[in-house]
Amino acid sequence: MRKILVLSDTHSHIDARIMHHVAWADEVWHAGDIGDLAVTDAIKKVRPLRAVYGNIDDHQARAEFPLHNRFFCEEVSVWITHIGGYPGKYHPAIREELKAQPPQLFICGHSHILKVQFDKTLNLLHLNPGAAGIHGFHQVRTLLRMVIEGSNIKDLEIVELGPRALPREV
Repeated sequence: MRKILVLSDTHSHIDARIMHHVAWADEVWHAGDIGDLAVTDAIKKVRPLRAVYGNIDDHQARAEFPLHNRFFCEEVSVWITHIGGYPGKYHPAIREELKAQPPQLFICGHSHILKVQFDKTLNLLHLNPGAAGIHGFHQVRTLLRMVIEGSNIKDLEIVELGPRALPREV
């Protein structure tokens, strides 16, 4: 059993609210637009991290993290990327590979819109945790928590961190 925290679009912001949920997890998965690597450094001090870089990330983030991260967690195949789209409207750059080799769990960020949707066509669970940072058009900062046990994804929770216009905490 693995407790997983999924977040995205921190845009250089990390605070005590995020770190509280990091401490809960066995692993943290970041779906890109990290911003300052101080964010991922803070997370890695507490828990193992899997991440991808996003469109705002600089050469340092791109050197440390891949564009796509495919792996197994327990018995669940996972694919994390930043710009992935959503069921019925997947991004053209990944659409064919996604159809040819669909994971059980597909995670992306970018839109700042929280979305949990099952894709019946590809038989996968699509997750976008929304945005955990304070920059962007979103009004509420969000992330996702879940448990993966064997081949089961369970206890999925949406976590609202509060309004995006919070002062920066370190």
